[in-house]
Amino acid sequence: MQLSGVITALVTPFNEKEDVDFDSFGKLIEDQLQKGVRGFVPLGSTGEYYAMNAQEKQSVLKFVKEVVGNRATLIAGGNAGSTREVVQNVRAAAELGYEAVLLAPPYYSLPSQPELTAHYQAVLDSAPVELVLYNYPPRVGVEVGFEVMDAFADNPRVIGVKESSGSLARAIDIKTRYGNKYQLSCGSDDVALDFLLWGAGSWICGPANCFPSQCVAIVNAFDAGKIEEAQNIMRKMYQAMSSLETGKFVQKVKYGCELNGISAGPTRMPLLPLSTEEKREFQKVFELATV
Repeated sequence: MQLSGVITALVTPFNEKEDVDFDSFGKLIEDQLQKGVRGFVPLGSTGEYYAMNAQEKQSVLKFVKEVVGNRATLIAGGNAGSTREVVQNVRAAAELGYEAVLLAPPYYSLPSQPELTAHYQAVLDSAPVELVLYNYPPRVGVEVGFEVMDAFADNPRVIGVKESSGSLARAIDIKTRYGNKYQLSCGSDDVALDFLLWGAGSWICGPANCFPSQCVAIVNAFDAGKIEEAQNIMRKMYQAMSSLETGKFVQKVKYGCELNGISAGPTRMPLLPLSTEEKREFQKVFELATV
């Protein structure tokens, strides 16, 4: 699988009863496709997978696959707290026709690097899927370190890494150490343009839910060699990106969808709604980014 362009880490729209709102979900996906997004990750961090049961996760993966079909790249989120549960998630995704999965280390258990290597190998042995490693130590407490990446550098089914550590130096190290053995995908939204300059070929992007045109325009401008144009777009978006990075990321992204005219509904607890003041502040930077 070739990872390119903006790949949206989809929110999961909920209605006021906190059931999955498939009508809004379909509208969101179609809007994304119309605006040039090249792929989707359902059940990623932005999709609140951790707050959903197995049946709900299955229904989301099935719905996204049916709506998107072959119109865009699809990568299933399969994260969980144990190898056993991750394997179950990955097998379910493969049965629905997903050819690739995005996996961070299991959370809470804090596996060592050899344990994490064994974890990913068990997943690869369980289903015929390609794997995108997901380095997000602020969320899971463990880095997908070079010991793990060395172990899979020559495995053709381990195709890339979504780098969400926030460290540009880490992205540079990955490209310097591995060259084209891993496809590098940006997962640190406020430095996305920097990642592109250092060899990222795609941007797996939560903010694209509410800023699809702007995120696509940055990548398209960069690909066309129009670096100054890409800088100008990112400059307009920077306050919104910074706001997202300060906290309540999912709530703000969902509110941004609402500002775009597509309801994404509430977040599930423990995430609480934005206050009136928080909405007002995010709307200001949203408008600056979309003017």
